[in-house]
Amino acid sequence: MRHCIYPGTFDPITYGHLDVLKRAAKLFDHVTVAVAENPGKGPLFTPAQRLALVQATIQKLPNVTAMIFGGLLVEFAHAQRADAIIRGLRALSDFEFEFNMALMNRHLDPRLETIFVMPNEQFSYTSSTLVKQVAKYGGNVSHFVPREVAEAMKAAYASAPS
Repeated sequence: MRHCIYPGTFDPITYGHLDVLKRAAKLFDHVTVAVAENPGKGPLFTPAQRLALVQATIQKLPNVTAMIFGGLLVEFAHAQRADAIIRGLRALSDFEFEFNMALMNRHLDPRLETIFVMPNEQFSYTSSTLVKQVAKYGGNVSHFVPREVAEAMKAAYASAPS
């Protein structure tokens, strides 16, 4: 069985993430969405909340599961017996960071491949950071995230101290 890991902070998961995920699900027998704890990024949602939002959006993908991970991605991938890591590339600006990360991961585990997947061009400008900025100021994010994610963002910003 061919298995890949799709890692990310997913704070929040967007339609761009889901597009990459659906493409990976066609290429692999099983995909694990790996929700990174990553407290250094100052996420809006806790890891458990992000996992719940991811799980709510992957229900129609039978060969996809999700879990939280911390530490080195290559160690997580090895523990999950994954063959590859999937990374989305929205634009050329993503490439340098992703390329360096792929080389480091290859150095740490030469057996683990990194595969870059480009989302549909309609998602090339969508990032979790931009979506959070729009949501924070009350903008409509329904074109960028699933309904349950938009509702969670609205609730999070409504309860946040001003």
